Amino acid sequence: MDKGVIYVARGAEYLDLARASAESLRAVEPGISIDVFTDQPDRGGLFDRILPIPDSGTRDKIACMRVSRFDRTLFLDCDTLVVQSLGDLWNLLDRFDLALCHDVRRTSALIRQGWRIDTPYAFPQMNSGVMLYRKTPAMQTFLGDWADAYVQADTARDQVTLRDLLWSSDLRFYVLPPEFNLRRITELDAWEPLDARPTIIHSHRLLQHLRGMEGRVRSLADLLTLERHALATEWAAHGLPPRAAEGEDPLPRFLLAQRSARD
Repeated sequence: MDKGVIYVARGAEYLDLARASAESLRAVEPGISIDVFTDQPDRGGLFDRILPIPDSGTRDKIACMRVSRFDRTLFLDCDTLVVQSLGDLWNLLDRFDLALCHDVRRTSALIRQGWRIDTPYAFPQMNSGVMLYRKTPAMQTFLGDWADAYVQADTARDQVTLRDLLWSSDLRFYVLPPEFNLRRITELDAWEPLDARPTIIHSHRLLQHLRGMEGRVRSLADLLTLERHALATEWAAHGLPPRAAEGEDPLPRFLLAQRSARD
């Protein structure tokens, strides 16, 4: 089949999140094909196919991406919401094998981490929660290499090996603009009307109830409230207000906060 979206959901809680994400996708793309790989039964009606997660010995996500039935696949993490039509996003695959976004918190050790290669600051980890790819020989080989590297590296985060492999690969890949994997929701406060078209929201706060935090987050409004609070808390940890004062040069605040984080 030409194109479709896949989710990977191990456990009933993650299948519930995948359903919520798929429902948001169906609302803006009613005719799109959606498959879910899961170890759970599902009542049906939402997904086109409910498939078993391969017993691969590697990361579930990578194993399922390799066996997608679609020629053009959009992989979505379960903690996503699709808020506008995907539009002509698929056309990128006329030119590239893979498209994905930079991750956020790019000065942090977590997102700087690699496996065997030290890349420049300007080549950070890519976020693997939204990945658009085409079933080409080069991409299938890349996914196989990623599966092997993930096992060898013995680290929980698949982005560590993904970063190294992308740096050393000849794979034709494209870095999407952030609205296709919007991790920092407060960008919605900063963007002017013609800056971007928010399309895919991706936030771990959508699964915070699975991590011992109170309250299931179900709406973009609730997400934005939580992100605004987190923004203020992050700056307060460095003794700074959440934004520069009127007429204040904003750059020194970032330099101060980064020095503070290293100390």
